[in-house]
Amino acid sequence: MSAELLGKIIERRAVIGVVGLGYVGLPLAVEFARNGFKTIGFEVDAARIDTINRGTSYIPDVPAEMVGALVGHESLTATSDYGRLAQVDAVIICVPTPLRKTKEPDISYILAAAEQVAKHLHSPQLVILESTTYPGTTDEVLLPMLEQTGARLDQDFYLAFSPERVDPGNKQFHTRNIPKVVGGASNLSTEVAAALYQTIVQRVHKVSSARVAESAKLLENTFRSVNIALVNELTQLCYHLGIDSWEVIQAAATKPFGFMAFYPGPGIGGHCIPLDPHYLSWKARLHGFEARFIGLAEEVNSHMPRHVVQLIQDGLNDRGKPIKGSRILMLGVAYKRDINDVRESPALAIIEQLLNRGADVSYHDPFIQETRIDGLGPLVSTSLDDQTLAGADCSVIVTDHSGFDYSRIVRLSNLVVDTRNVTRDLGLPEYESKIIRL
Repeated sequence: MSAELLGKIIERRAVIGVVGLGYVGLPLAVEFARNGFKTIGFEVDAARIDTINRGTSYIPDVPAEMVGALVGHESLTATSDYGRLAQVDAVIICVPTPLRKTKEPDISYILAAAEQVAKHLHSPQLVILESTTYPGTTDEVLLPMLEQTGARLDQDFYLAFSPERVDPGNKQFHTRNIPKVVGGASNLSTEVAAALYQTIVQRVHKVSSARVAESAKLLENTFRSVNIALVNELTQLCYHLGIDSWEVIQAAATKPFGFMAFYPGPGIGGHCIPLDPHYLSWKARLHGFEARFIGLAEEVNSHMPRHVVQLIQDGLNDRGKPIKGSRILMLGVAYKRDINDVRESPALAIIEQLLNRGADVSYHDPFIQETRIDGLGPLVSTSLDDQTLAGADCSVIVTDHSGFDYSRIVRLSNLVVDTRNVTRDLGLPEYESKIIRL
């Protein structure tokens, strides 16, 4: 059976199914289609399905022209009909894995996708999970669901985990040149899954099990979370000591060994770094182990929006203004530069805290035309004209979009709180007195 499926993969005769067409699934589906595979994307969002089948894109990293060409050649299509899973030789699950309010993993989207896969499972078929999850999900959840159909691992189907490593907005690293980690529920499953990914990526790194692959993904983002927390705490300490934390980090980064520079920010956002460490700490607690670094990092990082509000308050106080009634302009609400994603964005927490203190808050973001604050209703992006900048009591740079004219922002604003250090090298020393940096 493996020879049959491998032959289809090598000869590009295999049909690929991708369940979930978000920031992970759509680029992956496009890459398979670009490499000669007929690819079917499965999605529950009708608007996304319509957008793809019209030959355009809703993700900035995926050019509309590329989608249009692939749809035109019938290499790529999107559907909500999960019955078409019966047509695919390999199905890759790329659905969200959020946290519950209790900070426990919510794998309901994985379960829903796996139910559909199990319903249409056929021999031979490869099933791969890419959604970030806790160690053991592939073996303890997916494998029993598939085996309940009567199918047998390595005889009727193969099962593996390969963590997504998408970095939205990154122009240097993309699907093809990011190494792919692959771990199967069996050695044969690892080999078959690796063979599939080798057709679209430059390097595949095989590991001994799905659990190792699941854990590697969580380590990657926990590493970032802990180190970001370290510099965020350093930044708060330096503020109290009257020291420039950015200069401290720059100096430390001159050491050619033993140091890796991380930089502070208004908080952590996106779907991965704020969430993934909780998957690891939750699994650890099930085994009686408390992952203290993870909990401490979350505590420090979640405090950063309050620190930003403190900077705004201190700056306004120095000018004889209270936060209540002050006009505060937020520059950027996306969680990172040049993307249209507000998931877990620290900007939302900052806005909420400012509104609760009676501030008059508006925002401008070229990528986010409207956003919602829980319990407070929608906010619409305002224009960034001279009157808007000059009329604000404080402009807060939260997202360092490349399209912002920071020199103009500094010149026209009454007070600038810069959480991204983008105003440092503008060459405007006469305006330094009205800039507060994180």
